Amino acid sequence: MKRLLFFLLLACCAADGSALPPAARPNILFILADDLGINDLGAYGRAGHRTPNLDRLASEGKRFTNAYAPHPVCSPTRAALLSGQHPARLQLTNFLPGRADWPGHRLLQPPLPSGLSTDAPTLGEKLQKAGYATACIGKWHLGGRAPLDAASRGFDFVFAGKPNTVPTAEEGGKGEFGQVAKAEEFLGANATRPFFLYLAFDNPHVPLAAQPERIAAKAGSFNPVYAAMIETLDAAVGRVLDKVDALGLREKTLVVFCSDNGGLHVLEGRDTPATHNTPFRAGKGFLYEGGIRDPLLVRWAGKVVPGLVSTPVVLADMAPTIVELAGAELCKPCDYTSLVPVLLGGGSLAERPLYWHMPNYTNQGGRPSGAIREGDWKLLEHYEDGRMELFEVRADPSEQNDLSASEPARVAAMRGKLEAWRRSVNASMPRANPAFQPALWTACYDAFDPSRIELRGTAAEMAVPMETWRKAMSGAGGKGSAGIAVGTEEVSGLVHLEARDAQVHGEKLRYEAPPQKDTLGFWVDEKDWAEWDCEIPQAGRYAVEVLQGCSKGGSLVEVSVGDAKLSFTVADTGHFQRFVPRRVGALELPAGKTSVGVKPLEKKGAVMDLRRVSLIRVP
Repeated sequence: MKRLLFFLLLACCAADGSALPPAARPNILFILADDLGINDLGAYGRAGHRTPNLDRLASEGKRFTNAYAPHPVCSPTRAALLSGQHPARLQLTNFLPGRADWPGHRLLQPPLPSGLSTDAPTLGEKLQKAGYATACIGKWHLGGRAPLDAASRGFDFVFAGKPNTVPTAEEGGKGEFGQVAKAEEFLGANATRPFFLYLAFDNPHVPLAAQPERIAAKAGSFNPVYAAMIETLDAAVGRVLDKVDALGLREKTLVVFCSDNGGLHVLEGRDTPATHNTPFRAGKGFLYEGGIRDPLLVRWAGKVVPGLVSTPVVLADMAPTIVELAGAELCKPCDYTSLVPVLLGGGSLAERPLYWHMPNYTNQGGRPSGAIREGDWKLLEHYEDGRMELFEVRADPSEQNDLSASEPARVAAMRGKLEAWRRSVNASMPRANPAFQPALWTACYDAFDPSRIELRGTAAEMAVPMETWRKAMSGAGGKGSAGIAVGTEEVSGLVHLEARDAQVHGEKLRYEAPPQKDTLGFWVDEKDWAEWDCEIPQAGRYAVEVLQGCSKGGSLVEVSVGDAKLSFTVADTGHFQRFVPRRVGALELPAGKTSVGVKPLEKKGAVMDLRRVSLIRVP
């Protein structure tokens, strides 16, 4: 009955925008781990990691089994968690300061801001105005100087701690014991007033480090160093929860625990890979499930009924949830959904699509891409060439069975929704890299696929097949240790010609702007053709790649670049808006300004829909 009365009171306050009475508003303890994967806690099935405190927290509250990070790397997720706005809207789509552009990238990344914009108020600012004592302890990573640092963004008390310490009983492995000691002090000093403690541990981010005796005790684990770090992370969480109990605040405190992205599954520094995200594919830095599925635990004793929640949610849903419970100013604009009905009302959330946008390259081998999950279906769009993958994630959580060819209409519809959403948040997109060097790209992204690493018994065994790939990845920005030189003398060059930029000649052919289209369409007259002006960056041989869709195919089409020409037959992709990248030949081209034409030679039905033509320098 008390829970019902509380929920009715909350609903009334939310409806008229008024704050809850001070006695009804919870303290907020938000605990964030750094690079902790979905498979790293005992409560989520990991037998080799000892996490009694977090397992107990999971049993005392809601444990979410379909919780997603807003982004597969740290800074964007943290920005979304604290603002309630999507990283794409914030233009903060990679870790800060980001991975630099280099010739091994097919695309140039959009510029990153220096931190979380002051136009996006944080939970600290909102709760501070609502009368909460606020603290940010641990990793901020959203701007290092005023007005972007934590002290300028609504936090009364700020303590970063030391992210890389000598592992000791006082500091733990990554400074977590030093950080939790400050958290205990803050809790003790603010026990009689509402507080918001944002406790963002550096554990278990690389470089991995733990006390030698703990590592020795974990000798049989997949990764003994990482297992020891998880143990001290759990111990630190246990300490702060014990402090809440000792102060008599258990029933007055909402506790949230989650991570910022998936676990690190690739070779990146000593003692890595850190973990594996089985059964999910890939990990940190990728939009496959292993990169964005995360643990999420929520406890409010006496208010949140313990149990499992399988509804897909996003970690940043906690931003509108927290301001609603705290009676604080709502997030505006808000890209996420309050979980209050699920946590307190025994209700459910309306089904909604979930979106991701990563126009960047990551240190783990991830490439620019976007994704949408709708129901049990998930579509990935790869920005380098427009390729799309479709997975039924409930039946195929490992994302091994690409169903895009057998579900062309679904691909077209979901890609249209993804593009419409990108436009709605003004998402920044990457562009062609004219200095692109295919040999570098091949070494980093084609010779080895870091999203498909076979699980082995130990991290040390898994590291061996990744060594050559990691050397190539580490060569960005100069002569890499893989021995691949970076310079203008190398084979380089890439030109993208987008449908929206074409000059259209004819009666019916046109650029169709709606997001589900975004193509040259109505190509029903074989006399109609499209043309682009462009500049070839370097003389040499160029592969011609078309991103085309067609429900039947069969038309013969000519591509001309200056005086050079080739022809190809349009492929049946199952749907006009299921676009498939196809290399249709190669041409020898001189450097300099030229024009590119695409003309039908023989038409069978409608010619095709055409989204992009690419000219890619090849040896």
